[in-house]
Amino acid sequence: MSIENAAPPSYWYSDSTDDERGARVMEAMRSYRSAEMAMRRRTQTSMAMGENELLVLRFLTRAVASGHDITPVDLSRHLGVSTASMTALLDRLERSGHLRRTPHPSDRRKVLVTTTPHADEEMRDTLTSLHARMMQATRGMSEAETVAVTAFLQRMRCAVADACASDGRVCCAVVAANAPVHVAPSPDEMAPPSAAA
Repeated sequence: MSIENAAPPSYWYSDSTDDERGARVMEAMRSYRSAEMAMRRRTQTSMAMGENELLVLRFLTRAVASGHDITPVDLSRHLGVSTASMTALLDRLERSGHLRRTPHPSDRRKVLVTTTPHADEEMRDTLTSLHARMMQATRGMSEAETVAVTAFLQRMRCAVADACASDGRVCCAVVAANAPVHVAPSPDEMAPPSAAA
């Protein structure tokens, strides 16, 4: 066998058969993650934006769909950046016509942030075909497969977030069939906060 055709050695080291199967899963996840990162770079390039700008627009789009009011402070907390950095980011997005800031209707100290129709249309044009392909990849899965994949991804998120180690949960362990997996939602999955700050 030539060196070119040899399979690369696994990043995951273990003699266990269970771990060998796990290593194949982890390699598939690494491959998916690389493809996802490349897709994010393409999206950023096509929309001429950075990662944080896209995260703000995505968060705002979800908030509007959920009927939540969002302030610059909410966005600063979501991204984990300073209010000064957020102000500069919002200035750029407002100049490019992707969002607008308006006074809060009942609290003059606050400003509300929303996307514009231009931003909604650009995101839809950019992401519709991608989302359709991703949904197509899930079609044909049985309910049992869906439960297994979802539970696995929740356990992996818990593992990489150190949630198991930090609060003593056993969410990283395989659970019995049909047992619910309780994992705290990630910041992306949490409902956007109301304009309380």
